[in-house]
Amino acid sequence: MEHLKKLIKEAELDFSKCKSLSDLDHTKAKYLGKTGPLTEAMRGLSGLSKEEKPKIGAFINEIKKSIEVALLERKKLIQDEELNFQLKSETIDVTLPGRKQAQGSLHPITISMNHIQNLFHSIGFDIATGPEIEDDYHNFTALNIPKEHPARAMHDTFYIDKNHVLRTHTSPVQVRYLKDNTPPLRVISPGRVYRVDSDATHSPMFHQVEGLWVDERVSFANLKGVIQDFLQKFFEDESIAVRFRPSFFPFTEPSAEIDMSWNDGWLEIGGCGMIHPSVLTQVNIDTEKFQGFAFGLGVERLTMIKYGVSDLRPFFTNDIRFLKQFEI
Repeated sequence: MEHLKKLIKEAELDFSKCKSLSDLDHTKAKYLGKTGPLTEAMRGLSGLSKEEKPKIGAFINEIKKSIEVALLERKKLIQDEELNFQLKSETIDVTLPGRKQAQGSLHPITISMNHIQNLFHSIGFDIATGPEIEDDYHNFTALNIPKEHPARAMHDTFYIDKNHVLRTHTSPVQVRYLKDNTPPLRVISPGRVYRVDSDATHSPMFHQVEGLWVDERVSFANLKGVIQDFLQKFFEDESIAVRFRPSFFPFTEPSAEIDMSWNDGWLEIGGCGMIHPSVLTQVNIDTEKFQGFAFGLGVERLTMIKYGVSDLRPFFTNDIRFLKQFEI
């Protein structure tokens, strides 16, 4: 018992010499480990009488607790010393400018899409979306596109199978909308479309916004007013003029290409026309009572004009230097 009492002082002395937590753990094993004197003393209890065992066992536990207290005190002291050293060596100059958190931004096409939708919504147009994989009926037949039309050819259209394609325009969305809603109605259908084409001004995937207005007394004059008002608001330029060149689309009659005045010249930005009666008949709309117009605008084209971008491809190459220019 006298020998065990001395262990407390010896442990305190050894613990005080430890300069790190790893040293302390190594020294701890000397006194509290499986081969330490306390463990050996506990094993020796088996050779004592029943009267001596409780007394000696309690004494050994008291010695153990005293050593553990000394161990914890030294451990806390070492941890405090290490923290103080770390605080002194890792000083912070609070006068230095802070590092700003990098933030992402919307893609320029997304910015344009949102702006376009807001402008049309402000004049009463609803917004409709639909599937990007379309069947032959909604993508072609319901839009009065005949079987022999070049748009159906594989060199223009991505075919999924014999009867399904990646939609070549968002007009199928308008067909579905007309089926589910009755005139009068105004709606735009923004979204991704796909065609077999790729160069500086064309992409196999691009974005369109197509719109239509069906009512009892809708005319080409209304179409011109809507398009001109939209372009002036989108480009924030009241001087923009619009002209319509005669063209042909199977789903409109008469049809026209839309040009806008820009930098002392004219730029083509989309197509339009009065909805062909056969298209309205496909969706069970009385052509004797209702008529309407439709238009389609390329979002990439509008975005390129607005921001002065001459090549379409940077919109899809994810170059952060290019995209950061459009932060809002």
